[in-house]
Amino acid sequence: MTSARQAAADAIDAQGTPEADWASWPALGGLPCVTPPAGAVVVVAAHPDDEVLGFGGTMATLAARGSDVQVLSVTDGEGSHPHSPHLTAARLAGIREAELRAALGDLGLPAVRPQRLRIPDTQVHRHERTVRDQITARLYAVQAALCVAPWTGDLHSDHEAAGRAAAAACRASGVPLWMYPVWMWHWARPADPRVPWDRAARIALPADAAARKASAVERFLSQIHPLGDGEGNAAILPPEELAHHTRPFEVVFR
Repeated sequence: MTSARQAAADAIDAQGTPEADWASWPALGGLPCVTPPAGAVVVVAAHPDDEVLGFGGTMATLAARGSDVQVLSVTDGEGSHPHSPHLTAARLAGIREAELRAALGDLGLPAVRPQRLRIPDTQVHRHERTVRDQITARLYAVQAALCVAPWTGDLHSDHEAAGRAAAAACRASGVPLWMYPVWMWHWARPADPRVPWDRAARIALPADAAARKASAVERFLSQIHPLGDGEGNAAILPPEELAHHTRPFEVVFR
């Protein structure tokens, strides 16, 4: 592992910033508000659950207004527990697909069938051109009004690579791009200079959309609960991490 990737992994593994710190930061509440444009929206996720954590409330709002929401899963998330003796990667991929389908139902999108690219988990950076081409094709196919993807500064290699691929696809197609952070809320701190706050905006969530997102997040049992005893089975998203993703608003970079 390169020194940069090791530093990123260490930042994600380290103790994170409490949600109370974010909640008490006035600038977060003062971000400009935006709403998605009318038309089809393509939501890209590096792993099943990223799209719900970062953009699920807005997806519920889009569903309520009848918008066409497309979901593209770059990996199947099969690498989340590489040292677990309880689940094979193939079995975990199937579980995570089912969790995402259930979560989309909670968001009001039961008919959405995510497009699975099946890029190897943790290896998206090696397949960016393929991912870019697949995103570009989907943007053209649905005449997308907006693409939403993981933020390229999230300090998770797959998130950043998926975001770069989406950015390239949007440049090629002329489709606007919004990016959602996931792990940033963990490793960053209020006013953190590593974060482009000048490009950040809030999306307010109606109470029903926020409730739908909370229910959808709970569907990812393989990520929010331990798979069993031992470090290799530990939860990926403990309660302190989920607290960042159950607010009455979401944040995107434009």
